[in-house]
Amino acid sequence: MTQNMSKRNSIYFQLLRQLILSAVISAAVFMGLDFAVSCLVARYFENPFYVERQNEKYAEKLQKYVDAEGLSTKDRKALSRWVKKQNILYVQIYKDSILVFDSVYPEEDIWEEEIAVRDYELNYHSPVKFSDGTGEVIIMGSYAYQYYNYALAGELLLCFGLFLLLVLYGIRRKMAYILQLRDEIEILEGGSLDYSITVKGKDELAALASGLDSMRKSFAGLIEQEGKIVQENQRIITEMSHDLRTPVTSIILYTEILKKGTYKDQEQQREYIEKIGQKAQRMKQLTDNLFEYSLISGEREMKMEQPELYEVLFYDLFSETCSYLKQNGFQVRFQVEWLGKKLRISTEYLLRIMDNITSNLVKYADPALPVVISSAKEGRMAGFTFENHARPLEAGVESRGIGLQSIKNMTSQMGGRCVEERMGELFRLTILLPIIED
Repeated sequence: MTQNMSKRNSIYFQLLRQLILSAVISAAVFMGLDFAVSCLVARYFENPFYVERQNEKYAEKLQKYVDAEGLSTKDRKALSRWVKKQNILYVQIYKDSILVFDSVYPEEDIWEEEIAVRDYELNYHSPVKFSDGTGEVIIMGSYAYQYYNYALAGELLLCFGLFLLLVLYGIRRKMAYILQLRDEIEILEGGSLDYSITVKGKDELAALASGLDSMRKSFAGLIEQEGKIVQENQRIITEMSHDLRTPVTSIILYTEILKKGTYKDQEQQREYIEKIGQKAQRMKQLTDNLFEYSLISGEREMKMEQPELYEVLFYDLFSETCSYLKQNGFQVRFQVEWLGKKLRISTEYLLRIMDNITSNLVKYADPALPVVISSAKEGRMAGFTFENHARPLEAGVESRGIGLQSIKNMTSQMGGRCVEERMGELFRLTILLPIIED
């Protein structure tokens, strides 16, 4: 069975759909996670109590740094270095309600006469003692920022892992099918041709599985046919061997009688010699049948010749056949129309076909009724037809159908067709061969 496979069902498009679906699912999960984690981070790390504790912690660190270095509010470079090391966003120092240090503009000279008093909120301010007095320090840090980054990195890794898992899941399903096919092929290799190959889907793998199953069926059929041929060969050979034993035994018996001279008179001697001749002819017939049967069950090398006109191929054959049949007491009605067509044949096979036909006519046709030979044409094939009436089989004359089967086999090997028709006692045999166009 051939799978009807469209492009959308191919493995390429299945993988593309799997990638897109995995990407969409991963993106949706990422957005959901990001929203949830952002809310959690904001709830905890942007809480005023948490921010105030962090500000107090950095204020204590600044106090220790100032004490250790003996800094004043005018040591802007030292203060700027400390701010950079702390990874906080913003530090301002006020002295007597006047801005004396701003970490955003650390290099600018800020002093009392240059700065007007400004309003500022000291919601999160802490006093720090400098060498030139106490200053109010405002520390603004984005304490939740690093956690946002950590959360983003974790979300990206998690969603990328989810994307890979979804893609690998789709690939794993195909791989599981491939492994299943491998196991089933191993079963077939073991000789279990009755085991059916599993066909799933409509992609390239399904088409491959279907092809393998068709091949399995064909191979099983060939093996079954070969077994039948072997059995038939054994049967035919056994039967023919048994049939050969009888005339051989008779020939040996009559030969011994003639050698010893234990016969009554010359008339009985001639009778024994005639019987030896009859048995020898019977042996020849059986061996010919055995040779013809080899054409049915075996392959022979065949050489097809160049195309020739119908009349050129069959004129001499028909003439010889008609003459031979008339010599054997048959009436021949010749109704052949010389078709202006060319045929390609094997002369060896055609001669054997004609020999088989004439031999069967002599053995089985009724000489009281005419044998009709006529031309035949059907579609792009042409040939000839023999028509006769069968006579009752005489004692000792058996028909195994080997000659007819040999004719069919040789005709088939030439690319033709042999048609056998029986209508009561009427028997018609038609040989058709392909017409070769110029």
